[in-house]
Amino acid sequence: MRIAIIGQGLLAPKEISMHQDGDVSYYGASLPKEKEDEIRLLAQENSRYSSLDRCALMAILAGRRAVKDAGWEEDASIGINIGSSRGATGLIEHYHEAFLQKNTALSPLSSPTTTAGNISSWVAQDIGSKGIHFTHSITCSSALHAIANASAWLRSGMAKRFIAGGSEAPLTPFTIAQMRALRIYTSSAIRSFPCRPFTLEKNSMTLGEGAGLFALESEESSNSRALAFISGIGFASEAIEHPTSVSKNGEALYQAMKMAMRDAKRDVDLIITHAPGTLSGDRSELAAIDRLFASRPYLYSNKWRYGHTLGASGALSLAEGITIFKTQQAPIFPFETILKQSVPSKIQTILINSIGFGGNAVSLFLEQN
Repeated sequence: MRIAIIGQGLLAPKEISMHQDGDVSYYGASLPKEKEDEIRLLAQENSRYSSLDRCALMAILAGRRAVKDAGWEEDASIGINIGSSRGATGLIEHYHEAFLQKNTALSPLSSPTTTAGNISSWVAQDIGSKGIHFTHSITCSSALHAIANASAWLRSGMAKRFIAGGSEAPLTPFTIAQMRALRIYTSSAIRSFPCRPFTLEKNSMTLGEGAGLFALESEESSNSRALAFISGIGFASEAIEHPTSVSKNGEALYQAMKMAMRDAKRDVDLIITHAPGTLSGDRSELAAIDRLFASRPYLYSNKWRYGHTLGASGALSLAEGITIFKTQQAPIFPFETILKQSVPSKIQTILINSIGFGGNAVSLFLEQN
């Protein structure tokens, strides 16, 4: 059974730029002004929303858009699964800093607004759903894990409609410091396209924020309204041997892609890779792709533009795939890469890859029709 994507809600960041937060300067991809205005208005719309983390507010807006785009009328049975690597990042850091500095009693909201489940719960409240809803974290593959889980619910018949995807707001000083501690963050000396996947010159990972949620139904229920179809899902995990758990031969991605394509009746025209712009990550994914494909498909990564949105990154890649189907234009890198490839003339199938710390990989095989 294929899963139909019949609507989407997207909050994509603008292109990467330099940010200043106190004494900390860094490259990052934040939301454009019009999206910032929407978040501000949402927080003012309801007194309960004013205390929510940025990650939850982005998810609410994305959820509204996905439901509207799908044309769903009020439906209390909609299931919701939202992935997020870090969850309520800003509020967690805010409350923890307040606790350390003042050593006084915290706000009673410090716990309920920072739990992971808070994200999906508020989306459910906002769209009026009483169906199953939960948030999970499986690092940078969280969004595609949510899509995979929602697909299982739909295929089992335990749900008829699902909202799934990811939301992430990691542009905070502590999170940036963590990424820099891994020595994978881009150098401030790189001024033109700070994140450069597949150049393999130096580590150039850059963080971004964003959210992407998708309205899903079974193919039988979609009535030909689908933006795209998920016809294969694959997943695998690496053996944890070091902090990032990415093997040189890309074993987890290799197994995930192979599983996603096991029933494929068409060749892959394009792969939207995970490729975060790190030496080990990009090399590992290339190795996995070259192991699986006799002839390498066209490869692309949108992280040069959006940065790495961690748990939401797979959702932004999925949204990119839908756009590519619609425009039939393969995106190109605005800088030189090691890839020697020709732009495909027709794109009917796309493979979406995602992998995170812990070596948890997910691949989706998409078809246009």
